[in-house]
Parts: sequence; structure tokens; C-alpha cells
Amino acid sequence: MYDPTVARLTYRGLLGRRRALILGALPVLLVVISLAVRGFGGADDQVAADVLGGFALATMVPIIGVIAGTGAIGPEIDDGSVVYLLSKPVKRPTIIFTKLIVAIAVTMVFSAVPTLVAGLILNGNGQQIAVAYTVAALVASIAYAALFLLLGTVTRHAVVFGLVYALVWEALFGSLVSGARTLSVQQWALAVAQKVAGGDLVTSDVGLPTAVVLLAAVTAGATWYAGQRLRRLTLAGEE
Repeated sequence: MYDPTVARLTYRGLLGRRRALILGALPVLLVVISLAVRGFGGADDQVAADVLGGFALATMVPIIGVIAGTGAIGPEIDDGSVVYLLSKPVKRPTIIFTKLIVAIAVTMVFSAVPTLVAGLILNGNGQQIAVAYTVAALVASIAYAALFLLLGTVTRHAVVFGLVYALVWEALFGSLVSGARTLSVQQWALAVAQKVAGGDLVTSDVGLPTAVVLLAAVTAGATWYAGQRLRRLTLAGEE
């Protein structure tokens, strides 16, 4: 199910100079903010939770997920180079699965690692806050990568729709409309983080069993449908 050649091409496309700079900008900003907050205010568990929850998980992780998920396949479809890939003797589900693994890995590296570093800077992992939000970033990376990879196979405007979901639906409606939180990857990840941290500093509006089921269902469903979309694209080209 995993093809090293497809993976290598995908990594090369995602980690080119321009895209790597974009991917690295938010993590660097998070670390800088954390250093400033710690320098001016000292270690504070509540402040650490606010920074990691409000910036790292709510903004940085989904945006990096958009860049990695859509960038894993969207540009190839847009410029037509996907035809070269589809002409190789590689099964379509293998292509999607490989690109998903690459997107997940890139999202995790550029989101979970800086989240852990920022958490350690902010309060030295007091009350397990740094580890809890790192786990949340890891979990969210999987679902975001699958969702935005699917978007890359569905529309040429995948980045726009991805940013709308990440910044408008999750960040805006998710904070204002209680019903929207149930359909939020961020809240599902927070449910896992809440279990890791315990206490009251990390909370979620979704129960852990529901969150786990929804995370698995969305990841599996998005991956399967992306494979179907790629298969239809192949048939259209052949016709």
C-alpha cells in the first residue's frame, strides 16, 4: 500500500524551497511568541494552555494541514503532471495512501514538534499541558491531512476551501456556535488532549469515545473517497 517512489516525489513537491518556507513560518512564530510570553510573564499554566490552544492547535495545525494535505496532490492535478503518475503500474489506492502518509508526516513534523517545544518553553510541561497539546496536534494532523488531501482531489480551489474550513468554521463558528464544535477536528483532538492532561486546563465539548469514532470515520472516509475521485479522474483521461 506504500510506494517509495510516489512518496519521494511527494516529499520533493511539499518540501521545495518556497513551500518549506511557508510551512516553517508559523512554527517559528509560535516559538517566538512562547519565548516572549515566558520572558515577560514567567511560567503560567493557564497562559501556556491559552497559547497552545488558541494559536498552535486552533490556527497553526489546520493551516499546516491545508498546505500539506492539498499540496500532496492538488498541484499535480492542476498542472496535469498527475497523468504521468497515473500511467505508472501503481494502484490508485496506493497512490492516495502514500500521499496521505507523506501529508500526515509533514503536518506532524511542522505542527506537533513546535507545539511540544513551545509548551516546554511556556511552562516546562507543567500539568502535562505541553504533552497534551502535542498529542492533540498529532491526532489532528491525521484527520486534517486526510480531509485536505480529499479537497485536493475534488477542487482546484482546495487551499481556499481548506482555509475557510480551518479559519472560519473551526476558529470562528467553533468558538461561537456550540453545535459547530461537534463537527470540529480541533474539538475531537482536544478530547484526546483532555484525557492526557486531566484537570481543567484542557477541555473539549466532545466526549472522548465520540471524538475517537469521528476522527477514525473522517480519516477513513476521506481517504476512501479521495481514492474514488482519483479513479474517476483516470477514467476520464482514458476516455
